[in-house]
Amino acid sequence: MSEKIYLWLWRLYPSHFREAYREEALQLFRDRARHERGFFRGLRLWLDLLADLAISVPREYLYVQPALTATPAQHGLDDTPSFYIQGNESPCLGALLYGGVLSLVIFTVMPGVIGHDGKYRATHSLFHQPERPTDVRPSTSGGPASQAVNDAAEEARLTGQPTLTATGLSSVEVDRGGFHSNPLSQQKGSGVPQGQPTPEHASLGVVAADEDVKLDAAQRHRIIEAAAANLRQYYFDRNVAQATAEALLAHEKSGDDAVTQGQDFADLLSRQMQGASHDMHLSMEYSRDPLPEHPPEDTPENLARYRKAMERENCMFRKVEILPRGIGYLKLDFFPDTTVCDSTAMAAMASLNRADAIIVDLRDNRGGFENMVSMIASYLFDHPEYMYSPREAPTERSWTRSPVPGNKLADKPVFVLTSASTWSGAEQFSYDLKMLRRATLVGETTRGGAHAGEFHRIDDHFGVGIPEVKPINPFGNADWEGIGVQPDVRVKAADALKVAEKLAETKLQKKLPMENSR
Repeated sequence: MSEKIYLWLWRLYPSHFREAYREEALQLFRDRARHERGFFRGLRLWLDLLADLAISVPREYLYVQPALTATPAQHGLDDTPSFYIQGNESPCLGALLYGGVLSLVIFTVMPGVIGHDGKYRATHSLFHQPERPTDVRPSTSGGPASQAVNDAAEEARLTGQPTLTATGLSSVEVDRGGFHSNPLSQQKGSGVPQGQPTPEHASLGVVAADEDVKLDAAQRHRIIEAAAANLRQYYFDRNVAQATAEALLAHEKSGDDAVTQGQDFADLLSRQMQGASHDMHLSMEYSRDPLPEHPPEDTPENLARYRKAMERENCMFRKVEILPRGIGYLKLDFFPDTTVCDSTAMAAMASLNRADAIIVDLRDNRGGFENMVSMIASYLFDHPEYMYSPREAPTERSWTRSPVPGNKLADKPVFVLTSASTWSGAEQFSYDLKMLRRATLVGETTRGGAHAGEFHRIDDHFGVGIPEVKPINPFGNADWEGIGVQPDVRVKAADALKVAEKLAETKLQKKLPMENSR
């Protein structure tokens, strides 16, 4: 019902805008509606939508460039002249009526909403999407490979490497959750989710092309056949893989694949695979520029650039100090690779050794490398502890290296600060410590990026992202993918540090009489 109402309201926009952005806006609405359930969240969603309508509909009519329809005239001597008719983009009577009713609702409801909390921000991005600067666009499915491609440009910005034509993805691990993400892309104004393909230090860039690839029936059949073969060979659940492959072929047989544009075709196959498998991490990806046959190598030059960037940023350890009352404070904005930053991490943790409680601030942390996640966690246990990762089945690397010689933090209270921007590897750290009852999470629900898959190149323009392993989660059937990690103490991110300090002080005060009575 909500989707029908949304589509009804969508008719307020000019026809050219509806045709260009309808599917993308509808997918964004579905994604947000799926996660914002409950009365108050649902109300907030619709208030955002109404506010955006009130602002963006007049803007689209005001700034619209009239469509010009070319009509050939009589042949001249040397050319074929034509005259142009300006398309009529004036709103119809029904649209004016809808707009009038909507305006009454907005001016009646919004003053009370604005005054209630003292501030309000409309979510304009639900309707008006900026142009994508890359040749591999994130599909409406939000597949893992598109995630990796976006972040590659950010990594190039960090390391100073030239970007590569296309993506360099070919049977390369790609990470929707961003465990190998760019450490500097979380700086203010970036707004780009994290994740990059392995090799871990390799840069991956994209160059925009001029036009989309057009596909005929034979080309579409070849891509579908290749996707089905990859599913059968690599997807971790063979029964689901077979059913999904058969579903793709059935859609083709019934004529559901009759799409000629490359990106539209990739989006269609993503939806079909996800619908059959119920796995949102299956994704067909498309690149306008030719995909190289092999991924970029992890060269010594790349590693040197990465090391230099990390040294310049102190390996993203933004602040390490002892606050009043013996509370240690660590602000870490990225989990860097231990092969580069292990000494910096050890020095930071050693400086907190005399603290009576620890606060780990991950409010601006956008992920990083699992080896650093495990290394920092090692200081918080007196025995090896399993750190669940949604990327892989348990291996030797899944356990912390506890106890750490000389470490005195294993029995100290731990508080982890989170925000809606906390992402990926930072979510793994938060989730595992919460599930192990080793830390108290204070702040906001995290962003919700967990899963990963392998990208398999099909041809110069298409590849498929496939989850190949089923990780074992000892804490339950679900992790934080799409829903985020819930804090134990829910407060605004800006207030999380003060609240955590008070909680730590209270816990230490209770602990002191117990120690004195011994």
